[in-house]
Amino acid sequence: MSQDVCVAGVGMIAFTKPGASDPYHLMAARAGRLALQDCGIGYEAVQQVYAGYVYGDSTSGQKAAYGLGLTGIPVINVNNNCSTGSTALFLARQAVASGAAECVLALGFEQMRPGALGMVFDDRPSPFEDFDREVDALVGKPEIPLALRYFGGAGLAHMQRYGTPLSAFAKVRAKASRHAARNPLALLRKELSEEEVLNAPAIWPGVLTRLMACPPTCGAAAAVLVSEGYARRHGLRSDVRIRAQAMTTDGPESLQSHDMMQVVGYGMSQRAARQACEQAGVGPRDVDVVELHDCFAQNELISYEALGLCPEGGAEAFIDAGDNTYGGRVVVNPSGGLLSKGHPLGATGLAQCFEITQQLRGHAEQRQVDGARIGLQHNLGLGGACVVTIYEGRRAA
Repeated sequence: MSQDVCVAGVGMIAFTKPGASDPYHLMAARAGRLALQDCGIGYEAVQQVYAGYVYGDSTSGQKAAYGLGLTGIPVINVNNNCSTGSTALFLARQAVASGAAECVLALGFEQMRPGALGMVFDDRPSPFEDFDREVDALVGKPEIPLALRYFGGAGLAHMQRYGTPLSAFAKVRAKASRHAARNPLALLRKELSEEEVLNAPAIWPGVLTRLMACPPTCGAAAAVLVSEGYARRHGLRSDVRIRAQAMTTDGPESLQSHDMMQVVGYGMSQRAARQACEQAGVGPRDVDVVELHDCFAQNELISYEALGLCPEGGAEAFIDAGDNTYGGRVVVNPSGGLLSKGHPLGATGLAQCFEITQQLRGHAEQRQVDGARIGLQHNLGLGGACVVTIYEGRRAA
């Protein structure tokens, strides 16, 4: 891996509620065209496409990419649960960094149905069956939808271990809403108070309210990655580059530690962050802006610690000090995150890439993080996979 990889173009469409969106292939083509326009090239320049989605039939990636053109290039379909978009980005970066291609499109999209996530194929073993058994043993609560049991259980484990109050998760959700109010592409833009989050209907009394969970969402996002040499030869922008990237899957701790925080990927996140930071030669305190996987307010709080943004057990103090927002140590999820921007599974990782790229370019308008130079992206999928990406901006002084 020797070639520097630049983010030459990004595109994203506004996310919507299920039933209010265009079909997946139209959303994907729109996001792809926006990324190509931002890059200043035509689709004919693209040498490979990595298309990420979770809920769709085989070769949906081709259906999406064919809306941009029929050029005969490889189109690779990617499905890695909620980390699908970042996995497509990971593969696109590898292709460029290795020299296998010089101009690659990563495309993520999802057309979701209303309601909690569930299995599609019920006539074969579930990829979650080992995790489900662990959740049954540690949490119980079979009447609660599975994803809520996972992340609510992880939040409860943090509460029991460190004395974290429910209000800490409510503060995370309220912060997300304040950030989203500045983002025209966010699904939910109404500002919420801590009290409104706490007083929302309880999904799991004392552990999780409805407003602490991200909404099912439809949408699409895309990124064009090029080698630095390609950007130079073709006059493309190279002011944002991927400085490092790491992808991890579950280790023994996920199922053997009997800890709900580990079941939902704490160890994966911790390893990916450490690997990416080591590759980049930076530490968590060097990061200016973060887009992390806040599918639940509980997971955002836990991820502060897994990513090294604060010490283990220090998340409540980190939140109370305002170190997760503007004026604090690092701005986390200036987009509003999954909690407010929405979470179309296949698009989420590329929407995070869109936000970090705009921040490092200095183009994030009302939500701009002053002086942002180093960005960290964290995208997590149960079952499992985690991708952490370190970006560097090289704006002129």
